Amino acid sequence: MTDVLTEAGTARAVLLANFDDYLVKQRGLSPRTIYHTVRFADRFLDHRFGDGAINLPNLCPADVIGFIEHVLAAGRRDKTVATHVRIFLQYLFGRGATATNLALSLPKTAKRWDARLPRHLSPEGVEAVLASARSNPRYGARDYAMLLIMARLGLRAVEVIAIQLDDIDWRAGKLIVRGKGQLHDRMPITPEVGHALSIYLREERGPASCRTLFVTHRAPYRPFKDGQIVNAILKEALKATGQKPVTPYVGSHLLRHSLATQLVNAGASLDEVGDVLRHRSRSSTMIYARLDIDGLRSVAMPWPVAGGAQ
Repeated sequence: MTDVLTEAGTARAVLLANFDDYLVKQRGLSPRTIYHTVRFADRFLDHRFGDGAINLPNLCPADVIGFIEHVLAAGRRDKTVATHVRIFLQYLFGRGATATNLALSLPKTAKRWDARLPRHLSPEGVEAVLASARSNPRYGARDYAMLLIMARLGLRAVEVIAIQLDDIDWRAGKLIVRGKGQLHDRMPITPEVGHALSIYLREERGPASCRTLFVTHRAPYRPFKDGQIVNAILKEALKATGQKPVTPYVGSHLLRHSLATQLVNAGASLDEVGDVLRHRSRSSTMIYARLDIDGLRSVAMPWPVAGGAQ
């Protein structure tokens, strides 16, 4: 027996469906981000209106702040909650559903740039992880190629699993990267990466009907749903090499941070690091400024002593 939506429920479903479509076509967000953003929009509507009719023009700043306080009171400390709700409020204002932009009533979460250094592995640690993945007797070629792309080119996990066969220009030695916001970049493929990809394609990739580069090893050889497969591969390699994860949760950004750290230590500028990582904002690259210890020493002021003498 299926549940019949009420008029209010139908209106909410249509609103959320249109919001989802907006996030896909206008904002170009990742499926994971869209899922969480729509989910918090639904929770916000449920908190304010319950099962009743949705009266968007009656929304006020107190409703927004009240919802955020309600979420935080439940023990959630995720800083992205306000971001998800802010996107929804901007959408409502943009389509004329609210008279004012209620997103302005949400203060931005303070970012402590000096809270910690970027989590990374030493160059030796990265090479040990790659060697461990390559030696996997079951599907080492695939796992090694995936980790190598992140370690050498700085791709994100979602970008790795999104690579299509047609994205590789073998003659030009270029790779199209499907980045954030549906933006595409062309990156050079090093001989090392190209060799790893060719071995995977010739010796290990199953007869998949899809055009996705990296697929599962069991029929029907489908693409991966999300980047969690990369996290699992990395976590297994860390365990095999005896390296303890820097945090209980092992994220694929560990290799991306490791690449940036190596570049900084080799003398690369922040602009160069940002270009390699394809950052759209310089603020995203600023976290690596703390790694340039020698550079920081050069701009440090002498510590004053008693009487103002140096």
